[in-house]
Amino acid sequence: MNARSEVKQALLTILVLLVPVAIFIAATPNENSSSLQPPDKDPIPVAFLISDGAVVIDFCGPWEVFQDVNIPSRQNKLFRLYTVAETKKPIRTSGGMQIIPDYTIADAPAPKVIVIPAQSEPGSAALDWIRQSSKTTDVTMSVCTGAFVLAKTGLLDGKSATTYHGAFGRFAMKFPNIALKRGARFVENGNLATAGGLSSGIDLALRVVERYYGREVAQQTAYNMEYQGQGWMNANSNQTYAVAPVSTAEHPLCQVCGMDVDPKIAPKSEYKGATYYFCSEDDKKTFEAAPDKFLTPDDKISAK
Repeated sequence: MNARSEVKQALLTILVLLVPVAIFIAATPNENSSSLQPPDKDPIPVAFLISDGAVVIDFCGPWEVFQDVNIPSRQNKLFRLYTVAETKKPIRTSGGMQIIPDYTIADAPAPKVIVIPAQSEPGSAALDWIRQSSKTTDVTMSVCTGAFVLAKTGLLDGKSATTYHGAFGRFAMKFPNIALKRGARFVENGNLATAGGLSSGIDLALRVVERYYGREVAQQTAYNMEYQGQGWMNANSNQTYAVAPVSTAEHPLCQVCGMDVDPKIAPKSEYKGATYYFCSEDDKKTFEAAPDKFLTPDDKISAK
């Protein structure tokens, strides 16, 4: 064998050794997450913490995932699903749906999974319940701006997280001790997990199913749901949201959340000689509290 052939053979050997490593890395959404051990017989208790304004898809998407998991050898449901709130008072969710909670935080069964959707400001009792319950959960997960609720417990301090792309600026400003990951479909940290906005919760729920029962069961669940999304297999699949959209005179956007605005009626603020528009007075106040945190490098240059 000549020197050239020896080099080719060495390269082929290296490639053969690297392929399994590459497959392992690609198939592992997060380094610090791991498989979960489901109970042999009993269903896994999943608590959905809700309050007024809870966004329907944030909790109903994961609810659908967990209820659809099926293993032919197991006759009973694999997950026990229930809603939890501070009181039994009927709750009005987004779009006006009314829900009567199954349990209060005082009498709810101990969960192994907690789902926290976007919702109204939580009370201190609800935050305490999350902290205490999370000591024994396999997964405590937030969806969309439910990350704000989870962040308020302090459990995410020093860790990474994601949230709805339109809330990146507010989240980074409010929780400087949490490393915000833009462009992530979901982020896992041990028994804590945060999903991006809205439909991202479906992907994180499928990822939880995978951690309990394996990829094949999760794939079959997605198939049965006729869900074509692949984000649950790639935690970094939200790259389209990694870079903030840029507001222009032809296409003005809210400087805080990035949504379209009508400059004729939108609240606005003057800062360093430039005009910025907002989709609400709340976003205007948020911007005016720390404007530099919501400006891109291009914004800062044009404002000079």
